[in-house]
Amino acid sequence: MRSGKISVQTENIFPIIKKFLYSEQEIFLRELVSNAVDATTKLQALASKGTFKGETGPLTIEVIVNKDAGTLTIRDRGIGMDEEEVDKYLNQLAFSSAEEFIRKHKGDISLIGHFGLGFYSAFMVADKVEVLTRSYKKGKRAVRWSCQGDTEFSIDDAEKEDRGTDVILHLSEDSREYLEEGKIRSLLERYCRFLPFPIQFGTRKVSEKVGEEDREGEEPDIVNNTHPLWKKAPSDISDDDYKAFYSELYPYGEDPLFWIHLNIDYPFNLTGILYFPKIRNNIEVQKNRIHLYCNQVFVTDDVKEIVPEYLMLLHGVIDSPDIPLNVSRSYLQADANVRKISGYITRKVAEKLGELFKKDRKDFERKWNDIATFIKYGLISDEKFWEKAHASALLQNADLEYFTLEEYREKISTQQKDKNGKLIALYTHDPKAHYSYLAAARDYGYDVLLLNNVLDNHFIQTLEMKADMQFKRIDSDAIPHLIEREDSAETVLSETERKTVEGLFSALPNNKAAKTVVKALAPDAAPVVIVKPEFMRRMSDMQYMMQGPGTDGEDNPFLNHYECVINGNHPVIAQKLLATGEGEMQNALADYLFQLAMLDQQMLRGEALHAFVKSSLQRLNG
Repeated sequence: MRSGKISVQTENIFPIIKKFLYSEQEIFLRELVSNAVDATTKLQALASKGTFKGETGPLTIEVIVNKDAGTLTIRDRGIGMDEEEVDKYLNQLAFSSAEEFIRKHKGDISLIGHFGLGFYSAFMVADKVEVLTRSYKKGKRAVRWSCQGDTEFSIDDAEKEDRGTDVILHLSEDSREYLEEGKIRSLLERYCRFLPFPIQFGTRKVSEKVGEEDREGEEPDIVNNTHPLWKKAPSDISDDDYKAFYSELYPYGEDPLFWIHLNIDYPFNLTGILYFPKIRNNIEVQKNRIHLYCNQVFVTDDVKEIVPEYLMLLHGVIDSPDIPLNVSRSYLQADANVRKISGYITRKVAEKLGELFKKDRKDFERKWNDIATFIKYGLISDEKFWEKAHASALLQNADLEYFTLEEYREKISTQQKDKNGKLIALYTHDPKAHYSYLAAARDYGYDVLLLNNVLDNHFIQTLEMKADMQFKRIDSDAIPHLIEREDSAETVLSETERKTVEGLFSALPNNKAAKTVVKALAPDAAPVVIVKPEFMRRMSDMQYMMQGPGTDGEDNPFLNHYECVINGNHPVIAQKLLATGEGEMQNALADYLFQLAMLDQQMLRGEALHAFVKSSLQRLNG
């Protein structure tokens, strides 16, 4: 047996770190500014403990572009380094000064760095990197460290009046874009907009009134908000503050409907604000609407590991130092903490919905159509969300009244039970298109739901499993047959007459129905009704959702599947049609009745068309 130590050749590993450690080149700026924040945080911590007794003074971090010199500088007035510390932290890969500082100075200190690698991201864009630094410790001289992107470095004495560190990047030829002020500003706004110390990028012009004179001047241009709203106590924040912060995050968005302020410190630390936007009838998940931060440093807007997909319809910010990140701090590492945080967010959203419902039901009802998509999405896809939120889910009927699931079950429990005791919920997706069906259902004393959300085809299947109801659209059968009864009506036609009528309508050239059948309906109901069986229509809708608009024509075998129902008790059928005798007149009358039924079902003109069909039938009866 032989044992030993694995050898790592720095000259081989260094190019890998420069090229492949970070998923995006632009992250270098986030890493270097984060290091400056850590250095400043350390100074502040030492000052609070009395270890540093001098004046901290302004703690602004500067980002400086020098096009003539081809350099980009990140400057801080933090803790700085002496020669020994430069040798320890810059000349050793993966040695984290942040980790060492936290171990040495125990206490409530939040530092960004963990791995000791962020500094080397500078070499992704620079041919040469210089570090000019001076320690906060008295008597320590300034030093300059220099490296040209290989394993060779130099350390020299230098002149620097103040404590702190300048990291100077001599940008490579293919990275000259980072000398453009617009580019740097956009990166600072993306990655550094909520860091806890002021980040200055140049100056901006200001004017002030001095007596009667307007004087132009300049002041530091601070690009970040050092006190983001999610770091404050909810009790100190007004509704206007929440709306103003939303406008800061999404400058062109409508005001949110409401929001949740997340704040937990056990068993993990997490803060943030999630906003409920007006979603309406759209399930397109915008994956860049929730931003993940770690100690106020932007990490990613791809939060699918920590936020269930249906909650990505929400907007806002999540910040947690306990979220496990990969070495480049660009991606989440899946572990138990991520699952706990995901569960916590789900629970808080469900609790907020319940709170709003109980506090002001009328206001909740007014907002329902704007939030129904995301709630239904959650109820369909997440068992735990169903358990916590289904009591706040609403159903709306065609009369625009709202009910909880239990309230609606109670409402239809008398009139809408079939012969087996099963509750039958009737619904329409378009009251105008289904005007005649809706009118007939109301004549029978039935209540009809309005289900026109993009997710309702899936939602009703969830309700059928969990709420013990069966759903039928009102055009899926003749109204009297939607709910099966023990005492079913009988047609006045004989068996021979029934077969004659069915054969007559089946033979019509325009009748492409999958099935033509005579049924016993009320004498004053329509003589012919076109229906789309529930199962076939659902299959049509599902195929459309999965495959898109290309399936709304002949390629969709379910879409054009309909049945022709003939009212065997209608006077026109039982008397006039059969009395006409076989021949051209009988065929013409049957075709006329069929065309009226197709108009009523397909032309979607609602009340006006229904009135036309009704008047035509009255003339025919006369």
